[in-house]
Amino acid sequence: MSADLAPVIAAGTRWLLTAFPPAPGAYSRALAEAQARQAVTLAADLRYPTPLDAQLLHLLGPGGSSRLDWLTSADHGSDASAGWRTWVDETVVSWAACLLADPALAVGAHRLVDRGHAVEVNRLTRPGNDGRDAAPLLRHPDLLEPVAALHRALLLGLLDNENAALG
Repeated sequence: MSADLAPVIAAGTRWLLTAFPPAPGAYSRALAEAQARQAVTLAADLRYPTPLDAQLLHLLGPGGSSRLDWLTSADHGSDASAGWRTWVDETVVSWAACLLADPALAVGAHRLVDRGHAVEVNRLTRPGNDGRDAAPLLRHPDLLEPVAALHRALLLGLLDNENAALG
C-alpha cells in the first residue's frame, strides 16, 4: 500500500463502518474494521496502482462522501461536516462494497494487486463465522448493493482487462 493512499483508506474504512455498523462489542468492532480496511485497501490499490495516480488523487481530491451519504440515507448528525468525509473516494468505497459482498471477486482482485506487493486480505476473503457475525451489515450483499452498484461495471471491466492481459 502506498502511504499516499492512507487518508483515502482511513476515510473509506470509517465511512463503511459508519454506514454499516458492526455487531456490538470491541471484538466485533475490531473484526469488522479489519474486513473493511482490507477491502478499502485492495480497492484503493486497484484504483490508484502507481505513485503518479496517488499524486493526482492528492492534487484533484477524492470527491467526498456526499453522494454515498445521500444514497444510503445516512444521518450523521454533527459528524456530517467532519473533515475526514472529504477524503472518501466514492469509487474506492463502491469497489470495496463489491469485494465485501463477493469474496470470490476479492480473491481475483487480490491476485492482480499481489503482483506488485503483498496486501493482507485474509479477513476479507475468508472471514469465517466470527468475521461474518461481527459484520453482518458490512457483509450483506443486499444492503451493500446500492453502493456496490455505483461502480461495479468499472471494477469488473478492470479485472477482465487485467486478466486478459495476463494470459
